[in-house]
Parts: sequence; C-alpha cells; structure tokens
Amino acid sequence: MQVDIEDLSVGIAGARLVEDIALRADSGRFVGLVGPNGSGKSTVLRCVYRALRPTAGRVLLAGDDLHGMTARESARRLAALPQESGSEFDFTVAEVVAMGRLPHQGAAGRVTAADTEACAAALARTGAAHLAGRGFLTLSGGEKQRVLIARALAQQPEVLVLDEPTNHLDIAQQLEVLSLVRSSGLTVLAALHDLNLAATHCDVLYVIAGGRIVAAGPPHDVLSAELLADVFGVRAHRVPHPVTGAPQLLFDRLTVQ
Repeated sequence: MQVDIEDLSVGIAGARLVEDIALRADSGRFVGLVGPNGSGKSTVLRCVYRALRPTAGRVLLAGDDLHGMTARESARRLAALPQESGSEFDFTVAEVVAMGRLPHQGAAGRVTAADTEACAAALARTGAAHLAGRGFLTLSGGEKQRVLIARALAQQPEVLVLDEPTNHLDIAQQLEVLSLVRSSGLTVLAALHDLNLAATHCDVLYVIAGGRIVAAGPPHDVLSAELLADVFGVRAHRVPHPVTGAPQLLFDRLTVQ
C-alpha cells in the first residue's frame, strides 16, 4: 500500500514543529526518516499513526485520507510501534499479540479461528512462539520488540510505522529487528537514529532538519559528506560495506576553522 504525505505542517502552542513535509512510501518499500534530535521525525510519524492531527496537509493511504477514516478502518490498514509502546501491566506475550486482532473483531470482542491463526502465524514469523506464556515485562529489550512486531503482524496491516525501533537494543538485536521488518513485505516508514543501519536497510531516506525535508533519495545518494556536515555537524568518511556495498559511515568531529 502506498503512503503519501502531502504538505504536512504541525503547529502546537504557536510553535511550528514541522512544515510543508511531502514524502512518498511506495508499496512494499522500506522508507527511513533520519535527522538530528528534535528535527521533527517523530512528529511526522505521529501524524501517520493518528496520535497527532496535522495543522495543515494530509496523509493518504492508497489515495484515501487517513484522518477521514474511522480508527478501526485505519487500524486494519496500518500498525505502529511508537517509541513508548510498552505495557504497564504484565500481560502474557500471547495476550499482547492478541491485541493486534482488536480492529478485526466485533463489538462483542469474540475471538475467532482466524484471530487464533493470525496470532500463531505472527508469533512463528517473529521467532517468538516459545515466549507465548511468558509475562511481557519479564522479556529482554530484543524479545519485547519481537513481540510488538508480532502484535503488529497479527493486525494484518499493509503499512508499518516504526519510531526508533532499535533504541536500547544491542547490535545483534538491532540487526535482527530490522531484518525482520524488512522481510515482512509491508510498506515500512521508520524513524532511525543510526545512519549506518538506515543505509543498510532502507530503500529510500528522507532527511529532516529544522522541521523540513532537506534531502531525499536512495541512501547512497543522500548520505554525502556535505549533507552530514550541514545537518549533523560531523565530518563523515564513506566506505562501502564489504558484503552489501551499502554506504557505511565513519565519523569525526567537524573542526571549525
């Protein structure tokens, strides 16, 4: 499913957080948002998963205005993993994943065979079936992310939105989570902090600075030394990944002359 963001602006208490954001995520593509802290990445994503209503502009899912849909309708098309997505209650893993089926259930909330099958398939796909009886709060960070992705997959969306999905994970867990997301076949829109992970896993990058998009395109084209100096204030040295050929970055402090 294609996602289009058209001329999106968000203002709160007189402050403009993002302005005139326009981007496209083609069906089945992994699109990354990168930029310094406070640049507006999370604000854009919150508009996409309906935590914020934009001041201007719109978000389209396959040409349909997201904010014109009911919450149930949009949840059947789009799932999200916000930065703060943990539970305060110690549900079991099976119960957490089953929450992904709520948009498909009627008012009575009756669990159907299709619900059970979708949850089992999602747990198997994420390698988390063995955790089904565990309490969510007993899991490691990487296990929790796998379970939350399983919940999203059980929702059977066509679009997945992720806000810093690799925060607080070790490097092996980061690679596992992003590889799992990339292999999902969904249209993915993700804010990522690590530029090397973004370069390796994303098909397209949008760079946001000061609430505006300042560059867009394939990682190889976007992640230039000049842009990284201007936007992130660092000196970057690009080297090709020895296996994938994706650009990888080594950083130094930018010396001010």
